[in-house]
Amino acid sequence: MNKKYSLLLFLSLSTLLGYSQNLQLNKYTFGEGLRFTDKDQSSYSINGYLQPSMEIKKYASDSLSEEYLRFRLRRMRLRLSGDLPKYKMEYRFQVDFSGTPEVGDEGNLALFDSWIAFNPTSHFQIKFGQSSSPTENLELLLVSNTLQLPERSRLTSAFAVAREFGVFASGEFKAFHGMVFKPEVALTNGDGQNAFRKNYGGFKYGGRLDVLPFGKFNHFGQFRQVDMARELTPKLLVGFTWSRNHGVSSRRGESGGAILYLNDSMEESLPTYTKFGIDLLLKYKGFSLIGEFVHSNATVPDDISIRVRNDGTTSTAFLVDGVQNVSDYVKGRMMLGTGYNVQAGYLFKNRVSVDARYTYLKADANSFMNNPTYYNRPKYYTLGLSKYISRGYGFKIQGSITYAELAPGSLDINSYPISKNEWIGNIIATISF
Repeated sequence: MNKKYSLLLFLSLSTLLGYSQNLQLNKYTFGEGLRFTDKDQSSYSINGYLQPSMEIKKYASDSLSEEYLRFRLRRMRLRLSGDLPKYKMEYRFQVDFSGTPEVGDEGNLALFDSWIAFNPTSHFQIKFGQSSSPTENLELLLVSNTLQLPERSRLTSAFAVAREFGVFASGEFKAFHGMVFKPEVALTNGDGQNAFRKNYGGFKYGGRLDVLPFGKFNHFGQFRQVDMARELTPKLLVGFTWSRNHGVSSRRGESGGAILYLNDSMEESLPTYTKFGIDLLLKYKGFSLIGEFVHSNATVPDDISIRVRNDGTTSTAFLVDGVQNVSDYVKGRMMLGTGYNVQAGYLFKNRVSVDARYTYLKADANSFMNNPTYYNRPKYYTLGLSKYISRGYGFKIQGSITYAELAPGSLDINSYPISKNEWIGNIIATISF
């Protein structure tokens, strides 16, 4: 584990031990973690989970291998959090020991959450540090160990950014007939998880507005996929998101410095990435439904004349189909297009859940979503079966099978043409404490 993360974890645990003479174990729930309280009602929580998984992919191509099998530790998270009502403050520190990216290709970053929040009122919060951003689609904002299926959808992996560093503000307001409005805004550096890296480009800003027409969900149901609480009355969330990243230096703002461009003066000149979406979450008596729409586009500066290769060398060639075209070349390395995701499921009273999902990705003419190896698959159909062995999310086993329709020109991981559509199977176990 990185020495910086080890030091942060050591300091956090030392803080807990230092106050242990004043802290008392208030509650332990399998799957929800330990909660300690102090004399002044301050609280300190520790929880985490691990997820071993297996993935098998079958396809027909010109290569000798037609099957791809992978075993890995999908996630191994530890989260420390505190609530200090006397000072109107909260904080959180979360790390991942698996070395597996949360979404997309942002790299093996262990630090997920590291933030401090000030709550001037019970309905308003200002947060500073590294956190998930309200500008992302709903599925990403739902807690990873509560997922309805073994993996999040390809819409999330195509467009979402797992964590960002900046300032976040959120509020909660009640309206007529129990309706609730939850606005959130964010100002970040636009480089994803980069608490220890150089910043590139300008700021990213945006927000989210969640409307809950029938009031709030029970037992944090707004942040969890399955209707574990079995809502007695319908609960609905409708969300609207928008963001703009000035000077993005990666495919969608997830890894600053991954893709760089210069002008004739050898100064950085980077495209602007804009994204908006609409999503919903519905729960009622064990049934849950998630619907999402995301669209992204980019604006390319006119003065880009040089690109920086992965090895640090430079080139003035921006060839698209053999023709020099700077704008189309730059867009061809970004995640541009439109995505839809709809998934639904039902949790039976014996804690067996049956789920289904349909995801559709429509790439722009110039977009990395046309990449023949990693994308170029516009439609995904998934069926899943889960067994929650304990009450809540303490221990569960999930399996799914996905059928992916390939667009012409798709390749396997060895760059051989694929002649038939793909089948992908996933099995994952989750143990939370």
